[in-house]
Amino acid sequence: MARLFLLLSAFAGFTGVALGAFAAHGLKSRLTPEYLTVFQTGTHYQLIHALALFGVALLALHTPGRLVNLAGGFFALGILLFSGSLYLLTLSGIGKLGIVTPFGGLAFLAGWLCLGLAAWKSLT
Repeated sequence: MARLFLLLSAFAGFTGVALGAFAAHGLKSRLTPEYLTVFQTGTHYQLIHALALFGVALLALHTPGRLVNLAGGFFALGILLFSGSLYLLTLSGIGKLGIVTPFGGLAFLAGWLCLGLAAWKSLT
């Protein structure tokens, strides 16, 4: 699983930087300031959780376990649902896509909870 999480981390980091640059240079004149902020929120959370996936990959090498794997899976799912829905919302203008975003946020929270539980379990 460590290799998968490392690959997902690299992919999320690469695409997060690329999408951030795309927003700053290519979308600045095409999106409203509000939608540009929403898009940037997506890239912000994507990049934070790309680093979280990197940490999970390292942790999976040294302390593998179900909770560590769940954390990585939830972080990846969160990127897809949270950031992905924000990107689609801003680029398509379909407001109903915002319904998906909170599920991504819940996935992020579940990932952090699993990571915390894994840390707690490893210390006891």
